[in-house]
Amino acid sequence: MSTLSSLAQHVVRRPQRIALLQQIAEQGSITRAAKAAGLSYKAAWDAIDELNNLAGTPLVERSVGGRGGGGARLSADGLRLLALYQRLESLQAQVLQAAEDSADLDLLGRLMLRTSARNQLHGRVVAIEPHGRHDRIEIALSGALHIAALITRDSTERLELAVGSSVFALIKAGWLHVLAPDETGETDHNRLLGHIDAILPADEGPSEVRIALPSGQTLCALADPDRLHHRHLVEGSPVQVQFSPEQALLGTPL
Repeated sequence: MSTLSSLAQHVVRRPQRIALLQQIAEQGSITRAAKAAGLSYKAAWDAIDELNNLAGTPLVERSVGGRGGGGARLSADGLRLLALYQRLESLQAQVLQAAEDSADLDLLGRLMLRTSARNQLHGRVVAIEPHGRHDRIEIALSGALHIAALITRDSTERLELAVGSSVFALIKAGWLHVLAPDETGETDHNRLLGHIDAILPADEGPSEVRIALPSGQTLCALADPDRLHHRHLVEGSPVQVQFSPEQALLGTPL
């Protein structure tokens, strides 16, 4: 299944996402599109980041600042996704009309899993290395980026992973360590370089840090404000993100 087809099925299950994309195409503004789609401005940005990450290429092209919170438009891939969604929506309507047993629909809903993990990155397996009772799964992301996940052998078999398999890596925001580019950190951890796109302070506790990767994908991390200040990390700063291979959860398209 292609990435675009998987994304189209993703937004079929989450209609607010497609409504947001449609409104961006019509309004040319994230602020106005979010309002029309019934989302907060922050939720709209979260949705855009997740869709761009899953696609591996920007579906929404945006410019920060200006009146109305900045301009935005759909990329060529975003427009293709909208067209594909319309076709899938038509097929979905036909399936629902044909369904005679509500239990079948309940089962289908349970199989379509949603996750609380903020970071969802799409990639392909390029190597599987045995490590005792575990396997180290090497994953190629878009933009020539690579990460590794350490999972049990049983999980490898249950997911039917092989070289070339399409996978989604799920990483919770609290598992990401935000460091200055020259810090060593943990040598066995995944290491991704980017720059800080935004820092969203909280009334209490850690700040939310959005990190833009060279591939166009965005990671969301949680970081203590004092630690950011100590490292002189502000919006626009180059930064590195590290996380353990054991904290990368893997999933495969249905």
